[in-house]
Amino acid sequence: MIKIKYSKNGIAALGILMLMTSCSVIGKKRNALKPDVVTEKVMFDTDDPAIWINPNDASKSVIVGTDKQTGGGLYAFDLDGKIINKVTGLGRPNNVDIGYGLLLNGKSVDFAVTTERETSKVKIYSVPDLKEIGEFSVFDGEELRAPMGISVFKNPETQEIYAIVGRKTGPSDQYLWQYKLSDDGGKIKAEVVRKFGQFSGLKEIESIAVDAELGLIYYSDEQFGVHVYHADPTKGDEELLLFGKGDFKSDIEGISIYPTEPGKGYILISNQQADTFNVYLREDPAKGRIVEIPFSTKESDGSEVTAVALGGRFPKGVFVAMSNGKVFHYYDWRKIEEQIKKAQ
Repeated sequence: MIKIKYSKNGIAALGILMLMTSCSVIGKKRNALKPDVVTEKVMFDTDDPAIWINPNDASKSVIVGTDKQTGGGLYAFDLDGKIINKVTGLGRPNNVDIGYGLLLNGKSVDFAVTTERETSKVKIYSVPDLKEIGEFSVFDGEELRAPMGISVFKNPETQEIYAIVGRKTGPSDQYLWQYKLSDDGGKIKAEVVRKFGQFSGLKEIESIAVDAELGLIYYSDEQFGVHVYHADPTKGDEELLLFGKGDFKSDIEGISIYPTEPGKGYILISNQQADTFNVYLREDPAKGRIVEIPFSTKESDGSEVTAVALGGRFPKGVFVAMSNGKVFHYYDWRKIEEQIKKAQ
């Protein structure tokens, strides 16, 4: 047993320090943003959301999220958080993203892609009905294959569609593989077009996000930093930027990009163990974190945001984040915008 002796001043100083720390934690909890909607619960454990914008009526857009355990799957929620479709029985699906306008047999299809870790595959579903329309294996020939992160990039100039896929663990470079998706007689063909991306080796890489307008890929190297590369495979594999080092309590997780005007806006990144999101300038993330916002989410992995008006409840868009408790939280963007403006 260790005995520690304090002078009266030492005890007083310790008491003040403990009180200040306690007040700081309590203050952060009290100021945490409250969700406007909490979804119905999935079966096992939510992980990552994506947002499908209904082209006919944005107020009827759909949130697609993963339930990541063995036997889990994809769930489609309306903007009230109600489950409207689901597909279950998958082999540990992790992340999900949405793509638009994939031509199959001359028909344009919007789709969701999700990684299936236990089978080393990517599964593809039409949205919002979640009907399976294809699959492909990933990291063929590699010893370390189990896929986790995924993001879709549609080149604004060529209209070519790609899936960028990460894995549970892998080598120090060429950690991500990029696949070109195309129509092959009514079936989806996936062709590897490049292997790229540095990895620190500290933990893993899960969250991947694409800024199609700026042509950039962002991915979270947990406990290290956020890497940035060109999304167009013809522009090379050189790392453009590494940011966020030292800004996170532990794991660096979900990445969401909110545009305010061409080339400008915000990047929100989950500070998972702190239950906060760090915000960076979209036009200059190297400038550093501009604000850290506490949210009511617990241990948030994945997140997504849109600037599209989704009816009266979300007139400037919605931010969606995973939370412990088998749910996703929806936040009116105006609440987040208010916190950012206060910090600026």
